[in-house]
Amino acid sequence: MKISPLDIQQQQFKGKMLGGLDPNDVDAFLQTVAAEMESLIRENNELKEQQARSNRELVTMGEKEKDLRETMLAAQRITEDMKANARKEADLIVSEAELKAERIVADAEKRLVDIKVNIEEMRRQKIQFESSIRGLLDSFARQLSGDEPA
Repeated sequence: MKISPLDIQQQQFKGKMLGGLDPNDVDAFLQTVAAEMESLIRENNELKEQQARSNRELVTMGEKEKDLRETMLAAQRITEDMKANARKEADLIVSEAELKAERIVADAEKRLVDIKVNIEEMRRQKIQFESSIRGLLDSFARQLSGDEPA
């Protein structure tokens, strides 16, 4: 059975018996007990309210911590994705550069072959030209010496 401060204040005792308690002392004591009980109930209610606030704050903090943890994990995943993408892009750039370098080297080697062919052609033409000039000079020399008719 719950007793409230009001129950204590309104409590009545039956008549005074011989050698019994003084009703004024009993009333004063009951008033003191009622006041103390009211104070304790108020304090208890305040503590319950404070505990409820603390629990709500704890739940809120837990949710914020969870959100923060999820945000940090998302940021970490994004960072890892960015690094992976950067590596892929760097690898692609290097591959393209290597391919371009191979094409440049192949073009240079082809040009070298073409230049060597041109040099050989020019040597052949030089030798042929020198031969033609010698033949012409020999022909002029014979004509001058009178060995050949003009």
